[in-house]
Amino acid sequence: MKDKTLDKKEKVVDKRAALLEATLFLVNNNGFHDAPMAKIAKLAGVSPATIYLYFENKQDLINQLYLKVKASFSEHAFRNFDPSTPVKKGFEMIWYAIARYKIKYPDEAMFLSQCDMTPMIDQESKQKGLVHLQPLLDLWLRGQEEGVIKEISPYLLYAYTIHPLSFLIMVHQQQQYMLSDQQLQDAFILTWDGIKK
Repeated sequence: MKDKTLDKKEKVVDKRAALLEATLFLVNNNGFHDAPMAKIAKLAGVSPATIYLYFENKQDLINQLYLKVKASFSEHAFRNFDPSTPVKKGFEMIWYAIARYKIKYPDEAMFLSQCDMTPMIDQESKQKGLVHLQPLLDLWLRGQEEGVIKEISPYLLYAYTIHPLSFLIMVHQQQQYMLSDQQLQDAFILTWDGIKK
């Protein structure tokens, strides 16, 4: 009896995971609005009604995918980060971890970039997503308190540190500009010079 229960749970996880994966693919390739529930279900290999066993509606599906990807992103970004590390070194560790994540997981990186620019993610989910960035926000705040980082909004700090990295990774993946280790290092120096006091 126990084995059947485990088997049923695995099937539930598999269908839910398949729906999330199908949504990620369709949003990245067609955009949020051209990823209808019927297409998501078909790509996931489930009936359209099955979606509603796991998600209230498309908004809920998109929000849950966003939070799942954001959690994976932050787990990679902060895996080896020690909050007691000096500000510049800590930021460098996080920045490079984000770069490695975006190179290794291009689909997830593309999805997060789209989420940053769309109203499709509701405010509650965006607030929950911000929690995943808390170690970086705390580091920036400490840097400002120590007089190492310019006293500007965390939105500006994010816009001038993480968004340029997203652009570089995107053109790298499209093979328009190949990022070498030296070019990544140059990009980090430019990034740090832009926010340091």
